Amino acid sequence: MAYIKYKELTKYFNFSKEIDAKDLPGYVTAYLDDKEKIFKAYKTLRDRAMFTDERMILFDVDPFIGGKKIHIIPYKSISSGAILFKRNSGAILLSFDSGYQMKLNFIKLNPQAKTELRRLFSHIMEKCDIKR
Repeated sequence: MAYIKYKELTKYFNFSKEIDAKDLPGYVTAYLDDKEKIFKAYKTLRDRAMFTDERMILFDVDPFIGGKKIHIIPYKSISSGAILFKRNSGAILLSFDSGYQMKLNFIKLNPQAKTELRRLFSHIMEKCDIKR
């Protein structure tokens, strides 16, 4: 019998809108390195995410305690990934070398947004050097 170790790294994010990199707040872009380029950026009502050419940076804002948790995840730490599509939504599922897993939900997707999500998934898989 096989046993798969499962530990959730973060809560589920439900990104509802892709945003332009120039519309990101300063507290988000402050985490970029000098030569790092933003590939895509998304937001929820409170949270933000940047997917760069080297890593993903996720901002988990908690309005109840007035703080934010910042996840900086280099693509090279990803051991496997999957993409899931439903009628108007999608998800990127990632497993890390450490055994942790993460699910990034993308909601309110039209056909063009699904194409962009596929591009993002391909970008992540290419950067972590996983052959599709």
